[in-house]
Amino acid sequence: MTSQIQKEEQAAGLKQHYSTSQSRQQESTTLMSQDRSPTEEVMKLAAIALSLNVRLRSSDMPVDMQERALRYARSFLDDSSLSSAPKQRPNPTLLARALKKELDSVYGMAWHCVVGKSFGSFVTHSPGGFMYFSIDSLFILLFKTDVQLVTESEPSSQSVDSL
Repeated sequence: MTSQIQKEEQAAGLKQHYSTSQSRQQESTTLMSQDRSPTEEVMKLAAIALSLNVRLRSSDMPVDMQERALRYARSFLDDSSLSSAPKQRPNPTLLARALKKELDSVYGMAWHCVVGKSFGSFVTHSPGGFMYFSIDSLFILLFKTDVQLVTESEPSSQSVDSL
């Protein structure tokens, strides 16, 4: 009798496991069909970069974040060129500040931006938080770092005065 009960419990467990895994598979298939493939997203980003006259050099940022940064930088440069001076040079410092503030406000703090015509860099960044591109003759480096709250620990038994 006990073996019959055990067999029924095992069968019920297998049935539940099968239906759970089947529903998970259906959910993932539904999500995948709603999202575009990575190739489609990259092609869309390439078309946007081409239309904005932007050259993407390197990135590990999600496509939607890249698109936002490219569009924001291009619109900033286009707006600054509408000023009264016909051939006013873009101010790299203002562009860097504007891009940093935009990304800080939308994607959280700790974004950094370097803009210039000639610079070298070697940066450590958070995963998914790096982008290097150029617009006309300006090169733009965006990266995000991790921010960790530093809390003061209890002072050690040896004070600075005793050293």
